[in-house]
Amino acid sequence: MNIKKIFFVIIGCASVGLGALGVVLPFLPAFPFLMLAAFCFAKSSKRLNDWFINTKLYRNNLETYVKGQGMSMKTKIKIIITVTALMAFGFIMMGNATVGRIVLSIVWLFHVIYFLFFVKTYKIEDGE
Repeated sequence: MNIKKIFFVIIGCASVGLGALGVVLPFLPAFPFLMLAAFCFAKSSKRLNDWFINTKLYRNNLETYVKGQGMSMKTKIKIIITVTALMAFGFIMMGNATVGRIVLSIVWLFHVIYFLFFVKTYKIEDGE
């Protein structure tokens, strides 16, 4: 196994761990970490990739998005709230850096618009 594959395996495993924490902790979104894990495992190992896509963690959080069906509204809102909180912290820490605050505000606005209007929303069926 070459260094590049080892790097992807390590990042993928760390991302699965953070994604699993994100499922439990309300302030940490699982989605981006699980997407990173899926990418890393796809680049590093067929065996790890096959294992990951068969986990409940993947099926409950990523499968519909990867298939092009979108995300649940709950997932979208969780991501938007987390990013808003993190960007608000950055906004406050910038103090009098007007240009930085403007750029951060524009990035935040596009982030919200993207998730609300461009990422498909699917309804969770009863029993899931």
